[in-house]
Amino acid sequence: MAVQGVYAGMVVADLDRARAWYQKLIGRAVDDKPIPGMVQWRDIGGAGLQLWEDAQAAGKSMMTIVTPDLATEIERLAGQGIEAVNLASGSFGKVAQVFDPDGNRVALAEPPPGFK
Repeated sequence: MAVQGVYAGMVVADLDRARAWYQKLIGRAVDDKPIPGMVQWRDIGGAGLQLWEDAQAAGKSMMTIVTPDLATEIERLAGQGIEAVNLASGSFGKVAQVFDPDGNRVALAEPPPGFK
């Protein structure tokens, strides 16, 4: 398979509410709204993010975002009113979690030194 890109998909109950929260998380507005009930960000570290509105399935999605400096991102998110929980560190690096308004889990991960 020749892969040109990958999108993480998060299912939400209220697209407008979720878009506002994810704009704080990502740090910028959505790139486009290609179809009704979906918005997306393109080229986020080589990947993309799509929010899908489906009240029946909302709150069951999860994704991981890898960042080179977890502490800086946790501080930035706290300034946006987003609290990171379940902080842990070890030979695997550092991790934390945030939850969107529907309860979808976003893991934040900082790889260990030397990880490629």
